[in-house]
Amino acid sequence: MTYYAKLHPWCIIRSLPNMRSLIIARFRRRSDAEAHLQILKANNTPNVPYSIIFDTTPETSGSIVKPGVN
Repeated sequence: MTYYAKLHPWCIIRSLPNMRSLIIARFRRRSDAEAHLQILKANNTPNVPYSIIFDTTPETSGSIVKPGVN
């Protein structure tokens, strides 16, 4: 996760076919994301599915745990 993504955990995502999603924008505060979502819904077609999520993607560690190795 980039430093920018850590500072902006609130995301507006658009649901796409086949269980995929696209991050439209990132925000520091949920209230900012909600305000932007209202603008998106007003300017775009009303049937486009958007949602707000809190992105908590974990950091990947440098160590790899192998099964059966102590």
